[in-house]
Amino acid sequence: MASAVTEEFTMPEFSRRDALRLTALATAIPAFQAMFPTAAGAATPATAAAVGEGSAAGAVGASASPVPSSWVVKPFDNTRVTLAPSLFTDNRDRVLNFLHAYSADRMLAVFRTNAGLDTLGSQPPGGWETADGNLRGHYAGHFLSALCLAYAGTGEPAHKEKADYMVTALGECQDALGALVGTDDPAAPSHVGYLAAYPETQYIRLEQYATYPTIWAPWYTCHMIMRGLLDAYQHTGNHKALEIVLGMGDWAYSRLGHLPRTQLDRMWKIYIAGEYNAMPVVMADLYALTKDEKYLTTAKCFDNTYLFDAAVANEDTIDGEHANQHIPQYQGYLEIYEQTGEREYFDAAKNFWDMVVPHRTYVDGGMAGSGEIFGARDVIASTIQKSNAETCCVYNMLKLSRSLFFHTADPKYMQYYERALYGQILSSRQNTSSDTNPLLTYFVPVNPGARRSYGNLGTCCGGTGLETHAKFQDSVYFSSRDGSTLYVNLYLPSTLHWPERGLTVTQSTQYPTDPTGTSSLTVTGSGHLDLRLRVPYWAEQGFTVRLNGVRQRIDAKPGRYVSLNRRWRTGDRVEIAAPFTLRIERALDDPATQAVAYGPVPLVIRSSATAYQNLTLYRDYPLSRDLSSAIRPTGEPMTFTTNGLTLAPFYINTTDNYHVYFKRTEPEIVFGATATGIENRPGAEGLTFLDEVWDRGPFRNRGRPGAGGHRGQPGSCGGRGTHGRRAPHADQSSGPGGHRLLTASPYRLCPAPRPVQAVPGGAVPRS
Repeated sequence: MASAVTEEFTMPEFSRRDALRLTALATAIPAFQAMFPTAAGAATPATAAAVGEGSAAGAVGASASPVPSSWVVKPFDNTRVTLAPSLFTDNRDRVLNFLHAYSADRMLAVFRTNAGLDTLGSQPPGGWETADGNLRGHYAGHFLSALCLAYAGTGEPAHKEKADYMVTALGECQDALGALVGTDDPAAPSHVGYLAAYPETQYIRLEQYATYPTIWAPWYTCHMIMRGLLDAYQHTGNHKALEIVLGMGDWAYSRLGHLPRTQLDRMWKIYIAGEYNAMPVVMADLYALTKDEKYLTTAKCFDNTYLFDAAVANEDTIDGEHANQHIPQYQGYLEIYEQTGEREYFDAAKNFWDMVVPHRTYVDGGMAGSGEIFGARDVIASTIQKSNAETCCVYNMLKLSRSLFFHTADPKYMQYYERALYGQILSSRQNTSSDTNPLLTYFVPVNPGARRSYGNLGTCCGGTGLETHAKFQDSVYFSSRDGSTLYVNLYLPSTLHWPERGLTVTQSTQYPTDPTGTSSLTVTGSGHLDLRLRVPYWAEQGFTVRLNGVRQRIDAKPGRYVSLNRRWRTGDRVEIAAPFTLRIERALDDPATQAVAYGPVPLVIRSSATAYQNLTLYRDYPLSRDLSSAIRPTGEPMTFTTNGLTLAPFYINTTDNYHVYFKRTEPEIVFGATATGIENRPGAEGLTFLDEVWDRGPFRNRGRPGAGGHRGQPGSCGGRGTHGRRAPHADQSSGPGGHRLLTASPYRLCPAPRPVQAVPGGAVPRS
């Protein structure tokens, strides 16, 4: 009820700058609400109740919401997908507990100190977030983003309240710094809008080509703060956050917009000091909101010419480059392409991805190289050491992969997504709770006898890990641009609320802890829909689909999608089975360096030895080449034994020693229990005689390989001898993890025959 009391109101005076800011906001808010409906207030717990607990009525691209014209696939808003209990929610909830418990004032302390404001008695978190740390302020951006993602995923008001508190405090710091502009105060910024936890000095020194550690990636820190504010607007509807980040965008243009390309190129080439994370992404976002050309100009200021030009030309020059310094740049190029249609930006992103996957990835999807540095192309085994696979790299590769999928619908991007998500990411959070420590990994090493170290409060990986664990639902489902197709990308217990189509899809599964690989989808609502189900790259023993109990005739090729294109009704149920199988993956540069996986899950050897373990397996191979005869189950779920050693899932997050890789030792040519006394010598490519024989399997009997035909005839698995040579058609390329896949189609030499008919009207997509 309105109050009957009236008070005299005096309009405050506005400067020209204030008027311009209000005009920009008036333009930006409707645009942003169209791009991200949650920012329009749709993603509130009140409205969420209409479509399901923890979800809200706002999918990206829904109704009249525009999406980039180059997208053929679009995501659902995080509020539309609710996660059910699983390994993922266990780790998510541990992170959400930390976000809820940890003091926002500690995150804000370095900003308040720099702005000359009261810190309320709080001290910085530590790690890289110290009172004099050159990267201070970055972690608050991660923390803010994670809070906003947590709110979008759960609808829990406490996450929004803490995010709103941080945005208000950051606005106060920006205002205090802005008041110094034009004064003689040595801390005065060069332009209004500046917001950081330290003076502008680091940016000035970068323009003078200062190196690390004299300065430490000021534009990296700027990006994290801007990203946190944009996430606050996108996921919580905080308009003040948009105002603050637009001011930061104005300031960024004032620093960079006038600099010559030669100077920018030299800055961005400097190791760590020139690292700028995804600055072109946030600047492209601001351009998309306002159509103000200065933001697009600033986004292009971050073109890193020497690597950009090489990527456009598809020249692999990333050996020796700082991996996480550069991966986000290609996400930026992709977003510039979305705003401009300039094809070279898309080509750079696409070609770069192909340089990394599979050529620089381990079995768990992590980055291969030396510490934080990319290794040479196709060099996997030789890079294995104590400091490997920085977690931030996978965080950024997942972002790039899903974005490339939006443009292409190419299944390879989601195949890598699964490998990395169920590999390194699921293995990166300790299985215990803490109110004071995120307990996340920095490196996930793959060397013999490695141990994971958990913690990283105040570091980059401790920040990206917060975000990753708060948004597991963001890639489970996508839709086609026109809403006629639903992609089921990940098998993860969840519910999709899709009110524009009048549909709810509930997925039930114990994946990845259930080796039967079963998932069920239950539909509520009715309408015509092309349901596309991803067939995992590792699904060797078949991928079966039943609709309302009836097995469907589908052409299920590993690494593709299958389609059920029909009119759906409430109660329709789709049952999927992709039984897990054991497989060996060889390192590209050394076939004897191998890893074991079970379905989507990497297995590690439990051992504290610091030398590689040697495994001999061929003596136990049956004609079917079923590895379970050589690597046998124990009584413990998802756990196996071979050669007197125990193999367990990598997702069991402890500080125990483990081996991701082992050395395959097969010194003598044997066939079952029959020894020959003949040396099993490797050929020029490192494959032994037995490797080449068994790569031709599975065999149906003692005389014929598994795919039929006569040896040496078309369609057979024979053709030429194997002495010292690779078997014909054996995997010359690589799987999505930098390895030759021995048992997973399509890399298997002689795959078992599969039915070729597709469901009527539902052919397998060929994109």
